[in-house]
Amino acid sequence: MARLLGPAGQLTSLPVQEARPSDGGFVLRGGDGPIRAESRWRVEGDVIAVELDLAHDGDRDLDAGVRFELDLPGRALEPVWLVPGCFYRHNRFPECLRRYPRAVPDGGDPAALESSWWSFRCDRASVPAVFGWTEAACVGLATEPLSTLGLSGVGFGVDRQAARVWLDFPYREEPVVYDGSPVPAPADVRWHRWRPGERHRLTWRIRVAAPEPHAYDPFVRHLYERHRREHHPAPWMSAAQAAALTAYGLHRWHWRPEHDALFETAAFDRAHSELDRPHMHVGWVSGTPWAHALLAYGRMTGAGPYVEAATRVLDKIAHARTPAGTLWGMWTLQRGWRGGWNPDSAWLHARTLAEATLFLLRAARLEERHGATHPHWVTAVVDNLRFAAGRQDARGNLGSYYDHRTGAVVERGSAAGMLWIAALVEGAGWLEDPELHAVARRAGDHYAAFVEDAFIYGAPEDVHLAPTSEDAYNALIAYIALYDADGDGRWLRLARQAANWMMTFRWTYNVAFDPRTLLGRYDFRSRGADQASPSNQHLHAYGLVCLRELVRLWRHTGDDHYLQRARDNLDCFLQLVARQDGDFNARKGMVTERYYQTNCFQPKGSLLTLSHAWCAGVTLHGCLVAMDDPEAFPPRADVREAADG
Repeated sequence: MARLLGPAGQLTSLPVQEARPSDGGFVLRGGDGPIRAESRWRVEGDVIAVELDLAHDGDRDLDAGVRFELDLPGRALEPVWLVPGCFYRHNRFPECLRRYPRAVPDGGDPAALESSWWSFRCDRASVPAVFGWTEAACVGLATEPLSTLGLSGVGFGVDRQAARVWLDFPYREEPVVYDGSPVPAPADVRWHRWRPGERHRLTWRIRVAAPEPHAYDPFVRHLYERHRREHHPAPWMSAAQAAALTAYGLHRWHWRPEHDALFETAAFDRAHSELDRPHMHVGWVSGTPWAHALLAYGRMTGAGPYVEAATRVLDKIAHARTPAGTLWGMWTLQRGWRGGWNPDSAWLHARTLAEATLFLLRAARLEERHGATHPHWVTAVVDNLRFAAGRQDARGNLGSYYDHRTGAVVERGSAAGMLWIAALVEGAGWLEDPELHAVARRAGDHYAAFVEDAFIYGAPEDVHLAPTSEDAYNALIAYIALYDADGDGRWLRLARQAANWMMTFRWTYNVAFDPRTLLGRYDFRSRGADQASPSNQHLHAYGLVCLRELVRLWRHTGDDHYLQRARDNLDCFLQLVARQDGDFNARKGMVTERYYQTNCFQPKGSLLTLSHAWCAGVTLHGCLVAMDDPEAFPPRADVREAADG
């Protein structure tokens, strides 16, 4: 029925001694020594629900945890695992420049964060579940994030006998702990001290499906529907109030008029402004997406200083060109225009350029509607779209990194170029250039394999070949753009798969925080937040960048799941926007990048005390989407507090 694990890892089985049928399932009874057990199994649609009651009938204390494990049917041909938000397939290529947990079939070296088996605490996972694939099936196993024994855990492994998945009560992190450092910490093994007479109930759910890559999706949806009944969002303010605050914060703390730049970070503690990062990427963590949001808000409200600031940022970016004719990757106060945070200083990153081009294009179109023209913006957009089209190979790949001196593609082995699809599609319509649309379609065909395999990687500059939530956002934006442009049903199917994979990063439940921590004190609700990546295990708001596309997917499909998850995402980040100076030790309008929900980088429950330009910008972007679509985002009656807008 289950096993007891002692502090040193010794296993004691709780054998079945009696079995009988019951309504819709069966009951097992048994145990070993002082621990008596009864489990009830019942079928609920395509899910098996299990309750396990344990009682300590002995007369001495017992130190032990409980593990339930399932052997997977069939042969495991390669490591294919999923712990949502935390672990994807093997999780890391050998050539990846970041070091974080990796699955290897032959045991590996735990000191290098490699192993054939892993156990994790549940607050690393957006859904407290683990999935394993073999040639015969996909098996999903899920529990509640907390039990009466403490924080739950999930795990998986393979040996010569079988591949298996398991649940731990309480969690065990083994063989080592990933705390954000490339050097692992020692294992963190928890257990419970059972007193005579203690009783506990543990619950879990099982789903077995055919071994296709997206077999996780029905189970994730099932678990979300269960969690949403108990784990409620609690936004602090309306979208309009958050928009006013984030626009103010972006302009007040990140805009540097003497440099025509949006500095990437601003310290909460303004007595230490030397902690500000005087850099500006052209996309991603600063640059055109967030200048576009500020411009749109300024135009909507008639706020001239916001329009001026955004225009000057976009001017600066559009005027600066590499020898190859592209936009640069980033500007720094110390060194001027540079390539970015890439493996080689001479390289440019495809996603950064694509996002910069996409939002520069949107800014130019926005200005046209207001009777303003910016010819150099248009020229920059056209030149960069032509550049991307010229780098496409026979397979449709648009490249991942380019040499800024020659324009040559220096690496193609990821999905970093996928976001060019959206820029090419929107550019094709705006410029009336069907060839750009043809380039986008060929790229859509090529990058489809990443989406279909449920393993997309390469989007952010700072984690190289790691799978990330940002890869999911880019895929959704890309395939919605293609579908909107030509109505091909393939693109809608891929958009759905991209969104479903994105939901593996999105929290279905509210993490329990110690009330003495900042996130606990402010009752931060994590439902709707996304894990950044298995490498960067913290919550972030970047998913708001594709809020409009997720809502469009809802309208195209009629699938209300997408609308509800879009609302969750916005509701989550209508929290912790500083309403006044001193609010959670920040300044008015500041928004952090990192909310620490687990043991990674910083103590659980803490907050990175830096405001990020992209965080204020993406929140503003999401709020503008919501304000423009009251059908999808009607006014809420359950906002916790009024904002000081």
